[in-house]
Amino acid sequence: MIAKAVAATKAPPFPFHEYRNKRFDLPVIDIPISLPVYRMQNFRTFSDQAEYISKENLAIDFFQAAQEIETVQQIQHEMLVKLAERGKTESLTPIIDVLKRERQREPLLITASGVVVNGNRRLAAMRELYASPSGEFLDFSHIDCAVLPSDANPKDVLDIEARLQAKQETRLDYDWVGDAELMKAMVEQHKGTAEVSKLLNRGEKEIRNTIQALAEADIYLNEWVKSPRKYSLVTDDGWQLFKDLPKQLENKELGLQQASRAIAWTLFENPDKLGGGRLYNYNAAFGKLASDVMDRVTEKLGIAVGEPNVDQEEDFEVDFGEFSEATDYTAVIDLLRDPKSKSDVIDAVVEAAQTAIEIDKGQKSGKAALKAVGQAHAKLMAVDVTRAAADTHAPMLKQLESVEQLARVLIAKLKAHKQGE
Repeated sequence: MIAKAVAATKAPPFPFHEYRNKRFDLPVIDIPISLPVYRMQNFRTFSDQAEYISKENLAIDFFQAAQEIETVQQIQHEMLVKLAERGKTESLTPIIDVLKRERQREPLLITASGVVVNGNRRLAAMRELYASPSGEFLDFSHIDCAVLPSDANPKDVLDIEARLQAKQETRLDYDWVGDAELMKAMVEQHKGTAEVSKLLNRGEKEIRNTIQALAEADIYLNEWVKSPRKYSLVTDDGWQLFKDLPKQLENKELGLQQASRAIAWTLFENPDKLGGGRLYNYNAAFGKLASDVMDRVTEKLGIAVGEPNVDQEEDFEVDFGEFSEATDYTAVIDLLRDPKSKSDVIDAVVEAAQTAIEIDKGQKSGKAALKAVGQAHAKLMAVDVTRAAADTHAPMLKQLESVEQLARVLIAKLKAHKQGE
Protein backbone atom coordinates (compact mmCIF):
# COMPACT_ATOMS: atom_id res chain seq x y z
CA MET A 1 0.00 0.00 0.00
CA ILE A 2 2.79 2.41 0.90
CA ALA A 3 4.63 1.71 -2.35
CA LYS A 4 1.46 2.47 -4.35
CA ALA A 5 0.88 5.64 -2.35
CA VAL A 6 4.45 6.77 -3.01
CA ALA A 7 4.03 6.13 -6.74
CA ALA A 8 0.77 8.07 -6.83
CA THR A 9 1.75 10.95 -4.57
CA LYS A 10 1.35 14.48 -5.81
CA ALA A 11 2.35 16.17 -2.58
CA PRO A 12 5.47 18.35 -2.51
CA PRO A 13 8.59 16.49 -1.36
CA PHE A 14 9.82 16.78 2.23
CA PRO A 15 13.46 17.90 2.60
CA PHE A 16 15.42 15.43 4.71
CA HIS A 17 19.13 15.92 5.25
CA GLU A 18 21.99 13.44 5.11
CA TYR A 19 20.56 10.07 4.23
CA ARG A 20 23.74 8.08 3.60
CA ASN A 21 25.63 11.37 3.70
CA LYS A 22 23.55 12.79 0.85
CA ARG A 23 20.64 15.19 0.80
CA PHE A 24 17.32 13.63 -0.16
CA ASP A 25 13.91 15.13 -0.82
CA LEU A 26 11.48 12.46 0.32
CA PRO A 27 7.98 11.78 -1.06
CA VAL A 28 5.14 12.62 1.32
CA ILE A 29 2.06 10.40 1.37
CA ASP A 30 -1.32 10.55 3.12
CA ILE A 31 -2.15 7.20 4.77
CA PRO A 32 -4.62 5.84 7.35
CA ILE A 33 -3.47 6.45 10.91
CA SER A 34 -3.77 2.72 11.67
CA LEU A 35 -1.16 1.78 9.07
CA PRO A 36 2.23 2.88 10.48
CA VAL A 37 4.08 0.56 12.86
CA TYR A 38 5.91 1.75 15.97
CA ARG A 39 9.64 1.10 15.79
CA MET A 40 10.72 -1.07 18.70
CA GLN A 41 14.40 -0.14 18.66
CA ASN A 42 13.30 3.13 20.16
CA PHE A 43 15.84 4.70 22.50
CA ARG A 44 13.29 7.11 23.96
CA THR A 45 11.41 4.14 25.39
CA PHE A 46 14.46 1.95 26.04
CA SER A 47 14.25 2.34 29.83
CA ASP A 48 10.51 1.61 29.89
CA GLN A 49 10.91 -1.43 27.64
CA ALA A 50 13.76 -2.80 29.76
CA GLU A 51 11.77 -2.40 32.95
CA TYR A 52 8.72 -4.08 31.42
CA ILE A 53 10.86 -7.01 30.27
CA SER A 54 12.36 -7.33 33.75
CA LYS A 55 8.99 -7.10 35.50
CA GLU A 56 7.33 -9.68 33.25
CA ASN A 57 10.42 -11.93 33.08
CA LEU A 58 10.50 -11.80 29.28
CA ALA A 59 13.27 -12.36 26.76
CA ILE A 60 15.57 -9.38 26.28
CA ASP A 61 14.58 -9.11 22.61
CA PHE A 62 10.85 -9.30 23.40
CA PHE A 63 9.98 -5.98 21.76
CA GLN A 64 12.25 -6.07 18.72
CA ALA A 65 11.47 -9.72 17.93
CA ALA A 66 7.71 -9.04 17.99
CA GLN A 67 7.55 -5.64 16.31
CA GLU A 68 4.60 -6.55 14.07
CA ILE A 69 2.48 -8.20 16.78
CA GLU A 70 -0.55 -6.15 17.76
CA THR A 71 -0.34 -6.78 21.52
CA VAL A 72 3.31 -5.67 21.58
CA GLN A 73 2.46 -2.60 19.50
CA GLN A 74 -0.21 -1.74 22.09
CA ILE A 75 2.28 -1.98 24.95
CA GLN A 76 4.62 0.31 23.04
CA HIS A 77 1.73 2.66 22.32
CA GLU A 78 0.98 3.07 26.01
CA MET A 79 4.62 3.89 26.75
CA LEU A 80 4.71 6.47 23.95
CA VAL A 81 1.46 8.10 25.06
CA LYS A 82 2.93 8.70 28.51
CA LEU A 83 5.94 10.40 26.91
CA ALA A 84 3.70 12.49 24.66
CA GLU A 85 1.63 13.61 27.64
CA ARG A 86 4.69 14.40 29.73
CA GLY A 87 6.44 16.49 27.12
CA LYS A 88 10.18 16.93 26.64
CA THR A 89 10.79 18.84 29.85
CA GLU A 90 8.62 20.32 32.54
CA SER A 91 9.03 23.77 30.96
CA LEU A 92 7.80 22.71 27.49
CA THR A 93 4.27 21.97 26.37
CA PRO A 94 3.50 18.24 26.00
CA ILE A 95 3.32 17.00 22.41
CA ILE A 96 -0.29 15.92 22.75
CA ASP A 97 -1.31 19.47 23.72
CA VAL A 98 0.51 20.91 20.71
CA LEU A 99 -1.31 18.48 18.43
CA LYS A 100 -4.66 19.43 19.97
CA ARG A 101 -4.01 23.06 19.15
CA GLU A 102 -2.06 22.95 15.90
CA ARG A 103 -2.77 19.48 14.46
CA GLN A 104 0.02 17.78 12.47
CA ARG A 105 2.62 20.33 11.45
CA GLU A 106 5.15 18.09 9.69
CA PRO A 107 5.09 14.53 8.37
CA LEU A 108 6.26 11.50 10.26
CA LEU A 109 9.33 9.77 8.85
CA ILE A 110 8.71 6.11 7.99
CA THR A 111 10.44 3.29 6.17
CA ALA A 112 9.05 1.87 2.93
CA SER A 113 7.49 -0.91 5.02
CA GLY A 114 5.69 1.56 7.29
CA VAL A 115 7.93 1.49 10.40
CA VAL A 116 8.12 4.90 12.07
CA VAL A 117 11.70 6.20 12.24
CA ASN A 118 10.87 9.64 13.62
CA GLY A 119 7.55 10.66 15.15
CA ASN A 120 6.57 7.64 17.25
CA ARG A 121 5.32 9.83 20.11
CA ARG A 122 3.39 12.08 17.74
CA LEU A 123 1.74 9.06 16.17
CA ALA A 124 0.74 7.72 19.59
CA ALA A 125 -0.68 11.11 20.57
CA MET A 126 -2.65 11.47 17.31
CA ARG A 127 -4.08 7.97 17.73
CA GLU A 128 -5.22 8.82 21.25
CA LEU A 129 -6.85 12.03 20.06
CA TYR A 130 -8.49 10.35 17.07
CA ALA A 131 -10.03 7.71 19.36
CA SER A 132 -11.26 10.23 21.94
CA PRO A 133 -15.05 10.16 22.57
CA SER A 134 -15.46 13.84 21.73
CA GLY A 135 -15.05 13.19 18.00
CA GLU A 136 -13.16 16.47 17.80
CA PHE A 137 -10.09 15.00 16.13
CA LEU A 138 -11.50 12.88 13.33
CA ASP A 139 -9.21 14.72 10.92
CA PHE A 140 -6.44 12.51 12.28
CA SER A 141 -7.96 9.55 10.41
CA HIS A 142 -5.21 10.07 7.85
CA ILE A 143 -1.72 11.43 8.49
CA ASP A 144 1.20 12.70 6.42
CA CYS A 145 4.33 10.57 6.25
CA ALA A 146 7.67 11.13 4.50
CA VAL A 147 8.96 7.80 3.17
CA LEU A 148 12.57 6.69 3.12
CA PRO A 149 13.91 4.91 0.03
CA SER A 150 13.09 1.19 -0.14
CA ASP A 151 16.76 0.23 0.24
CA ALA A 152 17.09 1.87 3.68
CA ASN A 153 18.36 -0.79 6.10
CA PRO A 154 18.53 -0.96 9.94
CA LYS A 155 22.02 0.57 9.90
CA ASP A 156 20.71 3.53 7.89
CA VAL A 157 17.79 3.96 10.28
CA LEU A 158 20.10 3.99 13.29
CA ASP A 159 22.33 6.60 11.67
CA ILE A 160 19.29 8.72 10.85
CA GLU A 161 18.15 8.62 14.47
CA ALA A 162 21.67 9.60 15.53
CA ARG A 163 21.63 12.62 13.23
CA LEU A 164 18.22 13.66 14.49
CA GLN A 165 19.29 13.14 18.10
CA ALA A 166 22.35 15.34 17.53
CA LYS A 167 20.05 18.37 17.45
CA GLN A 168 20.07 20.01 20.88
CA GLU A 169 16.29 20.28 21.08
CA THR A 170 15.93 16.58 20.22
CA ARG A 171 18.40 15.47 22.89
CA LEU A 172 15.93 16.65 25.52
CA ASP A 173 13.59 13.84 24.46
CA TYR A 174 15.87 11.10 25.77
CA ASP A 175 16.50 10.09 29.35
CA TRP A 176 20.21 9.54 29.96
CA VAL A 177 19.88 5.74 29.84
CA GLY A 178 18.28 5.86 26.38
CA ASP A 179 20.92 8.34 25.28
CA ALA A 180 23.66 5.98 26.49
CA GLU A 181 22.08 2.95 24.82
CA LEU A 182 21.90 4.84 21.51
CA MET A 183 25.59 5.70 21.81
CA LYS A 184 26.43 2.08 22.66
CA ALA A 185 24.54 0.79 19.61
CA MET A 186 26.20 3.37 17.38
CA VAL A 187 29.70 2.54 18.64
CA GLU A 188 29.08 -1.16 18.03
CA GLN A 189 27.76 -0.43 14.55
CA HIS A 190 30.64 1.87 13.57
CA LYS A 191 33.27 -0.10 15.53
CA GLY A 192 34.57 2.90 17.42
CA THR A 193 33.76 6.39 18.63
CA ALA A 194 35.29 8.52 15.86
CA GLU A 195 32.41 8.32 13.36
CA VAL A 196 29.80 8.35 16.13
CA SER A 197 31.29 11.58 17.45
CA LYS A 198 30.66 13.21 14.07
CA LEU A 199 27.13 11.84 13.73
CA LEU A 200 26.05 12.84 17.23
CA ASN A 201 28.08 16.05 17.39
CA ARG A 202 29.42 14.88 20.75
CA GLY A 203 33.02 14.45 21.91
CA GLU A 204 34.55 10.97 21.87
CA LYS A 205 35.42 11.27 25.56
CA GLU A 206 31.80 12.14 26.39
CA ILE A 207 30.58 9.15 24.39
CA ARG A 208 32.94 6.74 26.15
CA ASN A 209 32.06 8.17 29.56
CA THR A 210 28.32 7.92 28.88
CA ILE A 211 28.63 4.26 27.87
CA GLN A 212 30.73 3.59 30.99
CA ALA A 213 28.05 5.30 33.09
CA LEU A 214 25.45 2.89 31.72
CA ALA A 215 27.74 -0.05 32.53
CA GLU A 216 28.07 1.21 36.13
CA ALA A 217 24.30 1.61 36.39
CA ASP A 218 23.88 -1.98 35.25
CA ILE A 219 26.36 -3.17 37.90
CA TYR A 220 24.36 -1.28 40.54
CA LEU A 221 21.03 -2.72 39.38
CA ASN A 222 22.33 -6.27 38.91
CA GLU A 223 24.58 -6.66 41.94
CA TRP A 224 23.32 -4.22 44.56
CA VAL A 225 19.56 -3.86 44.28
CA LYS A 226 19.06 -7.19 42.45
CA SER A 227 16.71 -5.56 39.93
CA PRO A 228 18.32 -5.92 36.51
CA ARG A 229 17.26 -3.31 33.94
CA LYS A 230 14.95 -1.48 36.35
CA TYR A 231 16.23 1.83 35.03
CA SER A 232 13.56 3.90 36.74
CA LEU A 233 15.78 3.64 39.84
CA VAL A 234 18.57 5.55 38.11
CA THR A 235 17.06 7.66 35.32
CA ASP A 236 15.92 10.64 37.41
CA ASP A 237 18.74 11.25 39.88
CA GLY A 238 21.42 8.78 38.85
CA TRP A 239 23.04 10.47 35.87
CA GLN A 240 25.54 12.58 37.80
CA LEU A 241 26.66 9.70 40.04
CA PHE A 242 27.09 7.08 37.33
CA LYS A 243 28.78 9.60 35.05
CA ASP A 244 31.30 10.48 37.76
CA LEU A 245 31.86 6.96 39.11
CA PRO A 246 34.16 5.55 36.35
CA LYS A 247 36.71 8.31 36.93
CA GLN A 248 36.65 7.72 40.69
CA LEU A 249 37.43 4.02 40.13
CA GLU A 250 40.47 4.62 37.93
CA ASN A 251 43.76 3.03 39.07
CA LYS A 252 42.14 1.22 42.00
CA GLU A 253 42.64 -2.47 42.58
CA LEU A 254 39.49 -4.60 42.37
CA GLY A 255 38.77 -4.77 46.09
CA LEU A 256 38.91 -1.01 46.56
CA GLN A 257 36.80 -0.51 43.42
CA GLN A 258 34.08 -2.58 45.04
CA ALA A 259 34.42 -0.59 48.26
CA SER A 260 34.19 2.67 46.31
CA ARG A 261 31.03 1.48 44.60
CA ALA A 262 29.51 0.48 47.94
CA ILE A 263 30.21 3.96 49.34
CA ALA A 264 28.79 5.66 46.23
CA TRP A 265 25.67 3.50 46.16
CA THR A 266 25.06 4.01 49.87
CA LEU A 267 25.26 7.80 49.54
CA PHE A 268 23.08 7.70 46.41
CA GLU A 269 20.35 5.77 48.21
CA ASN A 270 20.38 8.00 51.28
CA PRO A 271 20.30 11.64 50.10
CA ASP A 272 18.28 12.64 53.17
CA LYS A 273 21.29 11.84 55.36
CA LEU A 274 23.65 14.18 53.50
CA GLY A 275 22.50 17.29 55.31
CA GLY A 276 21.14 18.91 52.19
CA GLY A 277 24.44 18.53 50.35
CA ARG A 278 24.59 17.40 46.73
CA LEU A 279 25.93 13.92 46.03
CA TYR A 280 28.38 15.50 43.59
CA ASN A 281 30.17 17.08 46.57
CA TYR A 282 30.88 13.58 47.90
CA ASN A 283 32.84 12.36 44.86
CA ALA A 284 36.09 12.32 46.84
CA ALA A 285 34.50 10.02 49.43
CA PHE A 286 34.24 7.22 46.89
CA GLY A 287 37.25 8.45 44.92
CA LYS A 288 40.62 9.34 46.41
CA LEU A 289 39.33 9.08 50.01
CA ALA A 290 37.57 5.71 49.65
CA SER A 291 40.11 3.73 51.70
CA ASP A 292 40.06 6.44 54.40
CA VAL A 293 36.25 6.27 54.55
CA MET A 294 36.21 2.49 54.83
CA ASP A 295 38.93 2.51 57.49
CA ARG A 296 36.88 4.93 59.57
CA VAL A 297 33.82 2.69 59.20
CA THR A 298 35.67 -0.46 60.26
CA GLU A 299 37.23 1.36 63.21
CA LYS A 300 33.92 2.84 64.38
CA LEU A 301 32.02 -0.44 64.12
CA GLY A 302 34.87 -2.70 65.18
CA ILE A 303 34.70 -4.72 61.96
CA ALA A 304 37.58 -7.08 61.23
CA VAL A 305 38.82 -6.76 57.65
CA GLY A 306 41.13 -8.84 55.52
CA GLU A 307 44.86 -8.29 55.82
CA PRO A 308 46.82 -6.71 52.95
CA ASN A 309 49.06 -8.87 50.82
CA VAL A 310 52.72 -8.04 51.47
CA ASP A 311 55.51 -9.14 49.16
CA GLN A 312 58.08 -10.51 51.58
CA GLU A 313 60.99 -10.00 49.21
CA GLU A 314 60.14 -6.42 48.30
CA ASP A 315 62.14 -3.61 49.87
CA PHE A 316 59.57 -0.85 50.19
CA GLU A 317 59.04 2.47 51.86
CA VAL A 318 56.30 3.04 54.40
CA ASP A 319 53.02 3.96 52.73
CA PHE A 320 49.92 3.49 54.82
CA GLY A 321 47.84 4.23 51.71
CA GLU A 322 49.08 1.08 50.01
CA PHE A 323 48.06 -0.97 53.04
CA SER A 324 44.53 0.46 53.03
CA GLU A 325 44.12 0.04 49.28
CA ALA A 326 44.99 -3.65 49.51
CA THR A 327 42.62 -4.27 52.41
CA ASP A 328 39.64 -6.52 51.80
CA TYR A 329 36.46 -4.65 52.78
CA THR A 330 34.07 -7.47 51.95
CA ALA A 331 32.92 -7.64 55.59
CA VAL A 332 31.68 -4.03 55.46
CA ILE A 333 30.00 -4.54 52.10
CA ASP A 334 28.25 -7.68 53.35
CA LEU A 335 26.88 -5.77 56.36
CA LEU A 336 25.55 -3.09 54.01
CA ARG A 337 23.68 -5.80 52.13
CA ASP A 338 22.19 -7.31 55.30
CA PRO A 339 18.83 -5.71 56.22
CA LYS A 340 19.48 -6.40 59.91
CA SER A 341 22.75 -4.45 60.09
CA LYS A 342 22.33 -2.09 57.14
CA SER A 343 20.96 0.90 59.02
CA ASP A 344 23.89 1.27 61.44
CA VAL A 345 26.47 0.75 58.70
CA ILE A 346 24.81 3.33 56.46
CA ASP A 347 25.06 5.92 59.24
CA ALA A 348 28.71 5.01 59.75
CA VAL A 349 29.48 5.33 56.03
CA VAL A 350 27.78 8.74 55.76
CA GLU A 351 29.55 10.02 58.87
CA ALA A 352 32.91 8.68 57.68
CA ALA A 353 32.43 10.25 54.24
CA GLN A 354 31.58 13.63 55.72
CA THR A 355 34.54 13.52 58.12
CA ALA A 356 37.01 12.44 55.46
CA ILE A 357 35.88 15.22 53.12
CA GLU A 358 35.97 17.88 55.84
CA ILE A 359 39.52 16.92 56.77
CA ASP A 360 40.56 16.80 53.12
CA LYS A 361 39.17 20.29 52.58
CA GLY A 362 41.10 21.56 55.56
CA GLN A 363 38.01 22.31 57.63
CA LYS A 364 39.55 20.22 60.40
CA SER A 365 43.17 20.65 59.32
CA GLY A 366 44.23 21.92 62.74
CA LYS A 367 43.59 18.51 64.29
CA ALA A 368 44.03 16.32 61.22
CA ALA A 369 47.76 15.76 61.77
CA LEU A 370 47.24 14.81 65.42
CA LYS A 371 44.44 12.41 64.46
CA ALA A 372 46.60 10.76 61.79
CA VAL A 373 49.46 10.29 64.26
CA GLY A 374 47.02 8.91 66.82
CA GLN A 375 45.63 6.41 64.34
CA ALA A 376 49.13 5.25 63.36
CA HIS A 377 50.04 4.92 67.05
CA ALA A 378 46.91 2.88 67.76
CA LYS A 379 47.65 0.53 64.90
CA LEU A 380 51.22 -0.03 66.08
CA MET A 381 50.05 -0.56 69.66
CA ALA A 382 47.81 -3.36 68.43
CA VAL A 383 50.70 -5.25 66.83
CA ASP A 384 51.77 -8.43 68.68
CA VAL A 385 55.09 -9.47 67.18
CA THR A 386 55.13 -12.66 69.26
CA ARG A 387 52.24 -13.99 67.22
CA ALA A 388 53.74 -13.02 63.86
CA ALA A 389 54.73 -15.83 61.52
CA ALA A 390 58.48 -16.32 61.23
CA ASP A 391 58.50 -15.58 57.50
CA THR A 392 57.02 -12.08 58.17
CA HIS A 393 59.76 -11.02 60.62
CA ALA A 394 62.20 -9.67 58.02
CA PRO A 395 59.73 -7.49 56.06
CA MET A 396 58.16 -6.36 59.35
CA LEU A 397 61.57 -5.25 60.64
CA LYS A 398 62.12 -3.20 57.47
CA GLN A 399 58.73 -1.56 57.91
CA LEU A 400 59.38 -0.69 61.58
CA GLU A 401 62.82 0.73 60.77
CA SER A 402 61.18 2.93 58.13
CA VAL A 403 58.50 3.97 60.63
CA GLU A 404 61.21 4.86 63.14
CA GLN A 405 63.09 6.92 60.56
CA LEU A 406 59.90 8.72 59.49
CA ALA A 407 58.98 9.40 63.12
CA ARG A 408 62.40 11.01 63.76
CA VAL A 409 61.95 13.26 60.72
CA LEU A 410 58.50 14.35 61.90
CA ILE A 411 59.77 14.95 65.44
CA ALA A 412 62.59 17.15 64.11
CA LYS A 413 60.15 19.14 61.98
CA LEU A 414 57.77 19.58 64.90
CA LYS A 415 60.57 20.79 67.25
CA ALA A 416 61.85 23.21 64.63
CA HIS A 417 58.33 24.56 64.12
CA LYS A 418 57.85 25.08 67.89
CA GLN A 419 61.15 26.93 68.18
CA GLY A 420 60.06 29.26 65.40
CA GLU A 421 56.76 30.12 67.09
